[in-house]
Amino acid sequence: MAGYDYSSGVWQFEGYGYVPSGTTGVSIMQVFGAGETATTLMLHVYDGALRYYDRQIVEDAIYDRWFRLNVVHDVEASTLTVYIDGEQKLHVNGRGGDSHYFKFGVYAQNHDSSCMESRWKDVRIFQKH
Repeated sequence: MAGYDYSSGVWQFEGYGYVPSGTTGVSIMQVFGAGETATTLMLHVYDGALRYYDRQIVEDAIYDRWFRLNVVHDVEASTLTVYIDGEQKLHVNGRGGDSHYFKFGVYAQNHDSSCMESRWKDVRIFQKH
């Protein structure tokens, strides 16, 4: 999905994700672009739990099931809100930056497994007008 870089406004990523058991030490979704770091948000999988970076658990028992992920980024308010299956799971401050875009897939992080996979379907990007 190209052409969805943004620098202002409220943007939302929506997609259905699936992470098979055995995948660990990976990022499956990112909001790229920040002030002093590369990303404003990263969602990692470690041992079956979806985490904010490698810290706070966003959703436990993420393996072997389809889940709907929504990430809302309000650039002016510098906030990000994460929903899993319609339920708010995380609300954090942004990390600055002048240009952002959403990334999804599988990206190796610390202590990554030899099996690294995520599946995605019905991905959409929304902009609040």
